[in-house]
Amino acid sequence: MNKNEKIIFVYNANSGLFNTLTDIGHKVFSPSTYSCHLCELTHSYFSMRDEWSEFLKGLDYELVFLHKDELKNQYGIDDLPLPIILTETNQQLDILVDRASINACADINAIKELILKKILAKP
Repeated sequence: MNKNEKIIFVYNANSGLFNTLTDIGHKVFSPSTYSCHLCELTHSYFSMRDEWSEFLKGLDYELVFLHKDELKNQYGIDDLPLPIILTETNQQLDILVDRASINACADINAIKELILKKILAKP
């Protein structure tokens, strides 16, 4: 495992039970207006998709999953367009995959391929 680098997945949703229940309702009743495409691609209504979980197990990085309020609390950041995938190396954050690229992914395979491509392109 690459112990010096983390991949941080940041969802465009707030943490907490009430917010989770609200998000589930939003996905069920108005999926076209749901604001977190990363969540749409990687999670069913109630849990992480098995295919995504297996993909993550194959990544050689420490993985961190945050909601937008947690990003602000842990890193003091509240101005990035979300969802986003970041890397952290030696306390330096960099964008691995931005919101536009995530939103352009049509399915789970597209986001997996994009992440692998970005990881391989890193110096």
